[in-house]
Amino acid sequence: MKPERESTALTPSEELAHLRLLHLADSALPIGSLAHSFGLETLVSAELLRAGDLGEFLHGYLQEMGMLEVVACREAFHLAHLGGEAFLAARWIEINDCLSALKPAHESRVASAALGRNFLHVAMGLGDFHGLREAREASLGCGSLIHQSAAFGLVSGALGFEEMRAVLAYLHQMSACLISACQRLMPLGQTEAARILWNLKPAMMEVAAGSTSLTLETVSCTMPLLDWGAMEHPALATRLFIS
Repeated sequence: MKPERESTALTPSEELAHLRLLHLADSALPIGSLAHSFGLETLVSAELLRAGDLGEFLHGYLQEMGMLEVVACREAFHLAHLGGEAFLAARWIEINDCLSALKPAHESRVASAALGRNFLHVAMGLGDFHGLREAREASLGCGSLIHQSAAFGLVSGALGFEEMRAVLAYLHQMSACLISACQRLMPLGQTEAARILWNLKPAMMEVAAGSTSLTLETVSCTMPLLDWGAMEHPALATRLFIS
């Protein structure tokens, strides 16, 4: 007689949360993600990044920029569970100002802020969720930027998503958008693009796990070549992307 398997079915509320997370992490969400390459267009134009190197490059990207973004995502996630609007506003602004300081390239900094602002706007249009309006008003009041990773974390916390799943979803969405940009910049077919994204999943898990012991005060991010690419992007003779 075979032993009965323990049920792993999700409850209706968990299923709904999972579907909502898939929706918000979809690279097709109308926030403008497809218009940005975050400096990759410059690297491809200068022949510093080729299709054969993309998997290794994105692995390093996840370890550096991915780590920074998910640490910010986690810290913003926790704000949704804290009481007191004044504390929420102060820490929210601090998280975003810290991200701004750690993004030296103006093009990438502005791109991240545009996506963050648009993401928060879309989320606010889906329902009246705790903390989102206060966060937007706090940022507008002091002129602070709203970065995408922080906005994703805050919304994920407000909607009651499981923290690790939200972090992994953000990393997956970020990677998918960069690969999509590269498909328009270099000879990269659908099958190879799918293979690269598939092979990056263990790296996403590694970064997500490593981010649990870091804060914005202790995390580091060093990608000088990509920062150069973002800074040089406005000078390209022809451009497909905004950043």
